[in-house]
Amino acid sequence: MKLIIDITSDFICPWCFVAERQLSQAINELPDGITVETRWHPFELNPDMPVQGMDRKTYRTMKFGSWERSQAMDAHTVQATQNKGVAFDYAAIKKTPNTFLAHRLMQLARREGVATAIAGAVFSAYFERGADIGDIEVLADIARDNGLPRKTAVNFLASDAGVHEVRAAEHAIQLDGIRSVPLININGEIISGAQSMEHFRIVLHRAAGLIATDSPSSTHNARN
Repeated sequence: MKLIIDITSDFICPWCFVAERQLSQAINELPDGITVETRWHPFELNPDMPVQGMDRKTYRTMKFGSWERSQAMDAHTVQATQNKGVAFDYAAIKKTPNTFLAHRLMQLARREGVATAIAGAVFSAYFERGADIGDIEVLADIARDNGLPRKTAVNFLASDAGVHEVRAAEHAIQLDGIRSVPLININGEIISGAQSMEHFRIVLHRAAGLIATDSPSSTHNARN
């Protein structure tokens, strides 16, 4: 039995990170005989972000009206995700990056069969270590640690490789009317927002024909 999972997300979206972790845990609990193909699709929350990114305090203050409101939103994220395998370190994040390079890296990772590993590592680098994931050198280090030769990643990102593919994918997503992330499609069943591991488990098991019941869950959409 093979399950196809399509994930539309952005790497600066905290709920996308939570969804990635919760879904990953649910996939790991699937019984033997069920394989999963995960396909990642790019979404930029800030398509007009300068290439070099922006000071996070400045950007978040402009976007949300005050730094205090931004901090309150961060605190809510941390509180809502306790005991979910996520260790947010917002104090370590100094810059809100442009994520286009990271999405381009995913094109290379997909071709080499390590897209899911790279995606999880990029999320972790940003949210748990405060790394500048808009920087080629940072992304190259992530690639090296997750199945891609560092030099290959540097050369890929320093060229125009993957630019057309990402732009075309983003255009297709816009035509589909997707306006918020995460959006996850598991064998045709759409999940919007960061759901619990249990909810993902139920959807995965239903898609695999193991159960026929559903369970309610709460939804969180990205606003970062």
